[in-house]
Amino acid sequence: MEFEVVPINKEENINIILGQSHFIKTVEDIYTALKVHLPGSNFSVSFCEASGDRKIRYEGNDNELIKFTNEIARSIGAGHSFVIAIKNGYPISVLTELKMLPEVCRIYAAGGNPMKVIVAEEGDQRAVLGVFDGFTPLGIETGDEIAKRREFLVKIGYKL
Repeated sequence: MEFEVVPINKEENINIILGQSHFIKTVEDIYTALKVHLPGSNFSVSFCEASGDRKIRYEGNDNELIKFTNEIARSIGAGHSFVIAIKNGYPISVLTELKMLPEVCRIYAAGGNPMKVIVAEEGDQRAVLGVFDGFTPLGIETGDEIAKRREFLVKIGYKL
């Protein structure tokens, strides 16, 4: 078995969601969830089909993001994995809906941080083992930092 770390080299204003699914209808259902819950956003989803034609299936509303997610999906190459790229929107707006889709098995990571995907390869199969998401902590937040975090959440409408 061999291991590889696949970096996701993205622009700073792109958010990524990585997950695993189990059915060819994944791209249609994810596209619908993104369209409904991220109005005004640009997005793409690419899905690695694990049997049959074994194609990278994709949907989206932005040709550059489609190219981007197809490249990431090809680099990861793990059966039934999917990658979503979002501009002008945030994963938190659609994560619950994605998790509720019958074909979505898991979400590995979601956000705008630098990411690297740990992939294992055995013969003609690949698997996602995990994701490096962002960086290690530099300390524990102080009282002032707690207040700042809470104020920010109120400002963006996630806390009363």
